[in-house]
Amino acid sequence: MDRSRTRAGFDDATGVTGTVERAVWAEQAGYQRFWVAEHHAVPGIASGAPAVLLAAIGGRTDRIRLGSGGVMLPNHQPLVVAEQFSMLSALYPGRIDLGVGRSLGFTPPVRRALRRERDEPDTFEADIDELRHYLLGTADVTARPAIAAPPIFVLATGHGLNVAARLGLPVVVGGPALRDADRLATYRREFRASEFNPVPHVMVSVDAYVADSEEQARRLAVPEAWAIARSRQTGEFPPLEDIAELPSDAPPRVREAVEKSVASAVAGTPEQVGRSLERLVDHTAADEVISSTSTFDRARLRASDELLAQVVSRL
Repeated sequence: MDRSRTRAGFDDATGVTGTVERAVWAEQAGYQRFWVAEHHAVPGIASGAPAVLLAAIGGRTDRIRLGSGGVMLPNHQPLVVAEQFSMLSALYPGRIDLGVGRSLGFTPPVRRALRRERDEPDTFEADIDELRHYLLGTADVTARPAIAAPPIFVLATGHGLNVAARLGLPVVVGGPALRDADRLATYRREFRASEFNPVPHVMVSVDAYVADSEEQARRLAVPEAWAIARSRQTGEFPPLEDIAELPSDAPPRVREAVEKSVASAVAGTPEQVGRSLERLVDHTAADEVISSTSTFDRARLRASDELLAQVVSRL
């Protein structure tokens, strides 16, 4: 999953074209899916329009499935989302995934620009259900082009897991939810079969960095960890910087946040990462693993992606 991360010293367009190029090499490396994100008015992320970006990627690839990780439904009318992803499915048959989430804008000005405030009613479950009916052709109006519905995935927190179980949809989980096997067990136990999925399906999201040594892999994780730590200080998520270790004058709280973030990543040699992924799958009983890795150096990112594909092929 690529978020079209911007990089210090490069314009935003490079972040977007870099996503397209990464999809091309992901297909060459043997990945099954390539997903893109939706973030609005964030300096560190260039992609606010997943459907447009996926259309461009589809024109450069032949086989790999393309999806959103995800479309944030509070920002959109379900009919418009159905039309966008039906169009993508018509252009690239059998290759489109529709991942949906419920996150709002990153800051109050962005939320105001999106006409969405935090205190508005939570309509996430109703929005997914409405979207599902448009895609299936069972709503009062028909989304065009009328075509076989792409699969829907729910980017899930605790609440999202419950929604996905009730609607019979697969889930994508990451972060703290990965440690809570009980929540995943509840999702599987309470899952109701649907037109989209007869059985529960779990994808787990991790930041996976693979290199010749553990030290090299962990250095790849520093730019993203540094950006996350800075965002907590400034309230603004910044572009990636060319940094492999922390500045000596980094405040203790920032240093602690970076070290914690790097430690939470799956980072190491191919053998180490393989063992970590095996433990993760054993713990979560995951059906798929999705890597959401970002780093400053795109050549090293490509090398890490290619090594990760080799690791997974041997599991």
